[in-house]
Amino acid sequence: MDDDERVLRRRVGDTEARRANRGWWDADADDYQAEHGAFLGEVDFRWCPEGLRESEARLLGDVAGRRVLEVGCGAASCARWLATQGASPVAFDLSAGMLRHAARAAGTTGVRVPLVQADALALPFAEASFDIACTAFGAIPFVDDSAALMAEVHRVLRPGGRWVFSVTHPMRWVFLDDPGEGGLTAVHSYFDRSPYVEQDERGVASYVEQHRTLGDRIRELIDAGFRLLDLVEPEWPAGHRETWGQWSPLRGRLFPGTAIFVTEKPAGSYPAGAAHRSGRAGTASESG
Repeated sequence: MDDDERVLRRRVGDTEARRANRGWWDADADDYQAEHGAFLGEVDFRWCPEGLRESEARLLGDVAGRRVLEVGCGAASCARWLATQGASPVAFDLSAGMLRHAARAAGTTGVRVPLVQADALALPFAEASFDIACTAFGAIPFVDDSAALMAEVHRVLRPGGRWVFSVTHPMRWVFLDDPGEGGLTAVHSYFDRSPYVEQDERGVASYVEQHRTLGDRIRELIDAGFRLLDLVEPEWPAGHRETWGQWSPLRGRLFPGTAIFVTEKPAGSYPAGAAHRSGRAGTASESG
């Protein structure tokens, strides 16, 4: 199998995607933290490679005294920052490798939060047990049925609770993952929801990342019972010179790299219905 056959777009089911991404993040955890840990900080909440901090944006609202769930927490730097702001956070991730870094950072910083190894599609928490849920690039891009993930988050949030998450801006899927000039030419269809897949010589996926359009995301949220409050597209800040994968000053000044969805579970709302629990509601889950 040549290199072109090891990186491709193809349909991947939930089981294969879960296995691939758990293995990837377990194996890559050390390298990821070595490369990005200084930028992310040990007790800090950055929403994206553009560097936007929750301390500046306040997208979660007042967190003091609130029970907060960090979804796909990685090394849990966001949860630790939330703890310093008076919140009561719980952080979970599928990857034991990333949680190992979270536990290590708790020891070095002295800021400890509960850590749980869990699947975002089957949260081990009771209904209406959190006031806020959040994630900075965690879980959502890596699951096949993100509509079911939205329904699960809706289930564990209390009425009036916020669900705020950042993901790669969907329009970035039109371009190659190139921070330079090669990443300025549109080469893919925005409407092709086929996942990006890296696979081994046997054709078994080792990394899977999912694409949804802006419309797909909004329909997932509405179908799950959320109300969209804001869609933040962080601009590349002046003086920010750091390149992170496909994010760079060159591309950042021309088009957005991150989308942050700010949503709310309306007061008096009910858990998502049977269609949402099955994870087959809406265009997005059918098109993935």
